[in-house]
Amino acid sequence: MLVKYQEKLEIIKGSMSEIIDSIIGANALILETLEVCDDAKFDKAKELIKNVSHKTDEIDRNIVTTLALHTPEAKDLRELVAFLKITNELIRASSNTRGFLKGYREICTEVDMKDLKVHAISMQKSTIESLKYMAMMLASDCVDEVQECFTKALVAENKTDDLYKILEADVLKHATDESEFAHHHNMLRALRKSEKVADRALSIASLLLYARNGGVLHQV
Repeated sequence: MLVKYQEKLEIIKGSMSEIIDSIIGANALILETLEVCDDAKFDKAKELIKNVSHKTDEIDRNIVTTLALHTPEAKDLRELVAFLKITNELIRASSNTRGFLKGYREICTEVDMKDLKVHAISMQKSTIESLKYMAMMLASDCVDEVQECFTKALVAENKTDDLYKILEADVLKHATDESEFAHHHNMLRALRKSEKVADRALSIASLLLYARNGGVLHQV
């Protein structure tokens, strides 16, 4: 394969990795705000995922240019096509992260998280795990390592789903009046975005598994 193609591919992967790192960073800051509301951390998290759509547009242009100039075949073509789909998932992951930030920031001082915090924190940790394993897949060229990271990302995403269901049940148990239920419901809507970030991480992981190892593509 031409050196120029490999250089272009590394630029594309590097740009995607930067976006993924920013989404991980924003979600890590959200995890900290689940402990104690902190406007500075909310603002920093929001700044980390700024202009993601613009960045993914640039990645898409690079992918299309690479396809046109180098006409890759087989595995290389499969990888670039997967990358085109991944950029859309990155936009959705950043959008869900932004939604989580906005929704939780509005109610973090209004809802008593004492009894719900354990599950909410565990859930956000699992979301971050799914993102990190997905990021490891992008960085790896080892077939076995990619498969192993995918399995771990899948486990983390399933754990996020399970914890969200527990949180739903806890909200019904702790919201004893109409006003309190409204606050808890808004909190739950915000945390739902965390579950959706994990979904997007698994969807990207599925695309990366297809890009690296081939086979049948199963998207979330």
